[in-house]
Amino acid sequence: MLYLIELWESVRGFMATGGDVLWLVAISLFLMWVLMLERYLYLNFVFPKERKAVVEKWHAREDKTSWHAHRIREAWLSQAKGQLTARMGIINALVAICPMLGLLGTVTGMIAVFEVMAVQGTGNPRLMAGGISMATIPTMSGMVAALSGVFFSTRLNAKLKVSAEKLQDSLSHH
Repeated sequence: MLYLIELWESVRGFMATGGDVLWLVAISLFLMWVLMLERYLYLNFVFPKERKAVVEKWHAREDKTSWHAHRIREAWLSQAKGQLTARMGIINALVAICPMLGLLGTVTGMIAVFEVMAVQGTGNPRLMAGGISMATIPTMSGMVAALSGVFFSTRLNAKLKVSAEKLQDSLSHH
């Protein structure tokens, strides 16, 4: 329990050093990872059952060659692709927003440095250090958050594409 309290205090200290913008980066990162985790769970646990049901419905059809049958197949594939790629736009937007939030932290940190310089002058580097950390920590955090999101969302997109193609291949049409 003491370890958790110490961990929470160190996180709070880091967040305070980075300024309020760091909380926005953290919220964006948390939301991005929750959505990516949901997509991974959907892909590995829910979609296989849905895929099986669609394939069974297709193979149960007697007519697989008519124009009408092809439109039904395309509609089922389109629905499956839509369900697979749901929320990927939000994930990609959050990946793109993280570095921008980091840059917002840079701007607010530099404003804090300029405020200290205006009030105290340039003779007190200790007071300016707080603003400089408010400028650099959110930038670093935004970039790290975006890099983690880019890597995993790219892998997730590739897996989603492969799953959609496998479904399409399993719905034979002659």
